[in-house]
Amino acid sequence: MPRVLIIEDDAENRRVISDLFRREDWKVLEANDGDVGLELALRDRPELILCDLLMPRSNGFQVCRAIREQLQPTKIIVVSGRDYGVDRTSALQAGADEYLLKPITWELLSNTIERLLPEIPRRPRPKPAAGSESSSARIRFWGVRGSIPVPGKGTVRYGGNTPCVEVRADGEIIILDAGSGIRLLGLALDKEFGPRSMKLTLLISHTHWDHIQGLPFFSPTYNQKNLIRVLGYEGARAGLAKILASQMETPFFPVSLRELPSHLAIEELKEMDFQVGKVEVRSKFANHPGICAGYRLFTSSGSIAYFPDNEPYEPLKLHLASRDGISEEEARDFATAERAKMVEFLQGCDLAIMDTQYTDEEYAKHIGWGHSSLSSVVSLGLDSNVGKLVLFHHDPNHDDEMIDKMVEYARALVAKSGKALQVEAARESAEILLGAKTAAA
Repeated sequence: MPRVLIIEDDAENRRVISDLFRREDWKVLEANDGDVGLELALRDRPELILCDLLMPRSNGFQVCRAIREQLQPTKIIVVSGRDYGVDRTSALQAGADEYLLKPITWELLSNTIERLLPEIPRRPRPKPAAGSESSSARIRFWGVRGSIPVPGKGTVRYGGNTPCVEVRADGEIIILDAGSGIRLLGLALDKEFGPRSMKLTLLISHTHWDHIQGLPFFSPTYNQKNLIRVLGYEGARAGLAKILASQMETPFFPVSLRELPSHLAIEELKEMDFQVGKVEVRSKFANHPGICAGYRLFTSSGSIAYFPDNEPYEPLKLHLASRDGISEEEARDFATAERAKMVEFLQGCDLAIMDTQYTDEEYAKHIGWGHSSLSSVVSLGLDSNVGKLVLFHHDPNHDDEMIDKMVEYARALVAKSGKALQVEAARESAEILLGAKTAAA
């Protein structure tokens, strides 16, 4: 049975929070001031401490510092009725793992505990009825364009916002990239959730501007009830948090990242495999300038691969062979091995969302720019036995008619191969449902 220590001088607040934890089978320890709380913490060593900020004798800052010096693994959540940025910053600097505002709902507490203490078992939730929509993974496109937003009459059908894809599966809301399309997603989430809190996970493929430029306009980050995890790999020159904060610094934006009132946790990924709730995520670095990753999500309804920016190795290596002092044969062998790794990564994927920015003719003029040609992506999908291929990261110079032609040509290549591969182009507001089944990881 996990243990929680509640340090709170207000007896009624302490009772309410204690009841929430007891209903979830936690052993509850209580203290009415900071000194007593510190004594209980050192004696009983609970997994979690909830500490009020303003208390007689030792205040929350002092308790945090004392506990952190002696109980490193224990997680500390500071709770307060005051919403001042300096208080939040000071609490985190003193050793708190999170800062929550009163009144606290169990939904927000539960989501925070799941993030801070993933090893603590949670009470099982009722399973959805077989065949219900909640048993399917739902994928929705909010931004499909590459490089720069291009609104206008030529992009009405496919859309002009930069990358953002929403995935709902196994009780999780996972967002792939934060291009300008994330603004519309935020408005839709606000309307759907109303006064309820949200738990969201944002996976960043890389920090080129078209994949992060919508984050400052993502309305859920401005709601203190919401818990948002941002995951990604380190940028080429600075850490992920620093890069995301830099686009919101003066004079570029009027609100800084640290001023956002939501519970925004930015975490740099170190491993290539990790979990988001029950969803297994595997990642692979893409062939694109800087640090760029693609993701594959394994859900109970099927697997989804997302590679918004990726260039085939063979044309690039052959193009650079003489400059790098290697033979064409060595370049071709290297490219073949790298392509085989990509085929293995995508093998049997139900849905693959892939960078298809260029036609074959355009790609010949853009070798080394970090993006794929149409035929190379179709070939990759066929060799990987992908169920459905979605053309993504549309070039800003491609209007709706051009994308129609690319889809038609891709389907012709599939027909010529004699294999079964569905092909369509990503379109803003379009949804794809993956039926319930077991995804072989």
